[in-house]
Amino acid sequence: MGNFAANEGLSIFVILVWLGINAFLFVHFYMAFLIDRYYYTRVILGHALSWARAPAACLNFNCMLILLPVCRNLLSFLRGSIQYCSRTAARQLDRNLTFHKLVAYMIALHTAIHIIAHLFNFERFMDSQLTVNSSYLPYVLSQIGNNDNSSYLNPIRTNETNPTIVMFTTIAGLTGVVITLALILIITSSMEVIRRSYFEVFWFTHHLFIVFFIGLVLHGVGRIVRGQTLESVAVHNITKCHSQFENWGKSDSDCPEPVFAGNPPMTWKWVVGPMFLYVCERLVRFYRFQQKVVVTKVVMHPSKTLELQMKKKGFKMEVGQYVFMQCPSISQLEWHPFTLTSAPEEDHFSVHIRIVGDWTQALYTACGGDKTVVLDAWTLPKVAVDGPFGTASEDVFRYEVVMLVGAGIGVTPFASVLKSVWYKHVKENNVFTKKIYFYWLCPETQAFEWFADLLQSLERQMTEKNMSDFLSYNIYLTRWKDAEAAHLRVQYEAEDDPITGLKQKTRYGKPNWDNEFSTIATQHPGSKVGVFLCGPTALATALGKQCISHTESGTEFIFNKENF
Repeated sequence: MGNFAANEGLSIFVILVWLGINAFLFVHFYMAFLIDRYYYTRVILGHALSWARAPAACLNFNCMLILLPVCRNLLSFLRGSIQYCSRTAARQLDRNLTFHKLVAYMIALHTAIHIIAHLFNFERFMDSQLTVNSSYLPYVLSQIGNNDNSSYLNPIRTNETNPTIVMFTTIAGLTGVVITLALILIITSSMEVIRRSYFEVFWFTHHLFIVFFIGLVLHGVGRIVRGQTLESVAVHNITKCHSQFENWGKSDSDCPEPVFAGNPPMTWKWVVGPMFLYVCERLVRFYRFQQKVVVTKVVMHPSKTLELQMKKKGFKMEVGQYVFMQCPSISQLEWHPFTLTSAPEEDHFSVHIRIVGDWTQALYTACGGDKTVVLDAWTLPKVAVDGPFGTASEDVFRYEVVMLVGAGIGVTPFASVLKSVWYKHVKENNVFTKKIYFYWLCPETQAFEWFADLLQSLERQMTEKNMSDFLSYNIYLTRWKDAEAAHLRVQYEAEDDPITGLKQKTRYGKPNWDNEFSTIATQHPGSKVGVFLCGPTALATALGKQCISHTESGTEFIFNKENF
């Protein structure tokens, strides 16, 4: 329970608060439209009025939140400020995309409820106009405002139309259709299979949020939902007058004709603050885009991995951070995230890019990856860099014991960490971290090659300083061919590993995480162990469960995952 509280307690508290606010707003605004002021509106619409307005309030609240988790510069600033006070609170900012998705799902839910309720409302507005009967209260209410009177209740002013025409000829109807279509495209293109396989589709459709927010702000301008004015409620006693509607406004009647007015649009008050912050965010990104980036070195690694070493004036980084990169010659609009693999102590910053999609393939070609000759520096493509931005790996050196788990190219943030460890020990700087357990799971032998040099340097450095116990590295080959297995079996007795060249031999298959966690907990009783992962969701789920379940010797495992 203690480990669960340490890992998930604050996250669950934040989610419960968020859900509680949504529930409060829904109930509050549902009840707000059951008062006397909206009695005559409910005569026509029934409870569909409240069912439309309650989710609208929740939509305002969630649309206020949806932009905040993607304000990267704001989150980096908050992370840097909060982590000095509370490491647990700072870790919540690493789950920004998870919260962004939860808010999006809530927006989709309330949008569906809002639309369904208003479909009923439009039908009932139309029916009250078509039922020509002066003894029928909804019809009488629908006729108010026909005689040069600006006060009306039914926004459908004639019986010579239909709800479909109204939907496309009113501000509320037209903006509602635009908002809904934009939301459907944004959500469907955000599915994992599309985002991973067709990133450009995800990227471009996500920018329909601009259309979504413009439509959202304009949606209430038409003031379709109307109720009695406060002055009218004061002189028009509903209890007495609702049954005397045939005598409303006559000289011998105590019941004047009710006066109606629409509610002023409120959405802009909810979203103007986040929209302003997001505009500032984009201005900062534009400023960084204008700063010159010099590509100093391009390295083609095995397994189609491209390394770019760059310099930029005023660029400062911490271990494990990431940047967004753009190559204007490939696309003027696309920005892609890459983890920094250099250490803060180096005079440049670098990224390793695995060639897996159209954009990365185009960058690989532009950098001469498909050529055998060395390109001149001036022929290399221009790139723009936004960042760096904070991630969970920034906190590595705040733990006395650390587990680093990388899967495939997911090892990149830990390249920065391990390089920084090497530099700190060369300069004999004190490091709070006393022990690092490094795990790398990789499906092919070629992928080890670009990272092996760093591990070999670290191995030699730790041996020379009699610190062999500081870094324990465990490299796992998760897939292999029969021919490779036979060769490796023959070479296994050699002093150095035949794949990596390290003293520590490569293991085959996958780690037994239960044994690994138990061993670490036993060796470091009473310690807080930081577990850092950059890898797939399935591995994150497995490690998250291990962090919660292992409590041997009072050890507390704190799980951290990279998110992009």
